[in-house]
Amino acid sequence: MKTDRQALGIQRQLRRSARRKRLLRISGHSIVYALMIFLAIVFMLPIFWMASTSLKLPQEIFAWPPEWVPSSPQWGNYAEAFGKYPLARYMLNSAILVIANIAGGLLSVPIIAYGFARFDFPFKSALFLLMLSTMMVPGHIKLIPLFWLYQKLGLIDTYAPLILPSYFGNPFFIFLMTQFIRTIPRDLDDAARIDGAGNWGILYRIIIPLSRPALTVVVVFTFVWVWNDFLEPIIFLRDWDSYPISVGLAFFQGRYSVEWHLFMGATLVSIVPILLLYFFAQKHLIGGLASIGVKG
Repeated sequence: MKTDRQALGIQRQLRRSARRKRLLRISGHSIVYALMIFLAIVFMLPIFWMASTSLKLPQEIFAWPPEWVPSSPQWGNYAEAFGKYPLARYMLNSAILVIANIAGGLLSVPIIAYGFARFDFPFKSALFLLMLSTMMVPGHIKLIPLFWLYQKLGLIDTYAPLILPSYFGNPFFIFLMTQFIRTIPRDLDDAARIDGAGNWGILYRIIIPLSRPALTVVVVFTFVWVWNDFLEPIIFLRDWDSYPISVGLAFFQGRYSVEWHLFMGATLVSIVPILLLYFFAQKHLIGGLASIGVKG
């Protein structure tokens, strides 16, 4: 009897301990979720304020206390912004630059990374380090020699200076893609060679389909960088009709004043493509970044 009572007591203690651990785990998860929701709200406040400002009258923008929700939303601000400046044309220009740069990156980066990851050739390590060292050179230093070069080639005021570099590979993307390809087993290459595939066949039938997460990183990062690029377009382009949306938004900032309600509306419209891209690609993007190894 005493043994049975001790066993029952031990079972009760184990149940209490398990219940206590379960409650602690639930409370810990609740705190984490509450913190994440709070941070999400904090990070969303600028976008919400941007949307609110875009629907206000000019005299309501700097009112105190501030109105988070305008009493009478001015939806006509968006039509006025698009009517005052050719924002649709600027967004189309940005789309052309984005598509051309993505095509260049998807064409050049896998080929160069495949060479570094799978082939042995003289000075391979030195060339790889030289390629990586170019990432340490600030982009502003390269603008003057690049402008001189493109001017000699007669490419100023064209999209060529903004597109051609992508067809020679971005060092950051080449590094990421090389590291990812090194994680793909070479046995797949050997099996493809047995079936009669050459180097190009292995690249396009084996490596590229398996490198979809890394290629998603290339696409998303290229989209964001090109869409938000301001310095290079304003240096290499002179025709107002050829400016991208990043430069077109600057026209809302006058010498003495800024039309904040129109500027916020145009800015909100300009970031919609980036938000949509991240929404649909976030699964592949996060998986791609997490799956890129550091195998040497």
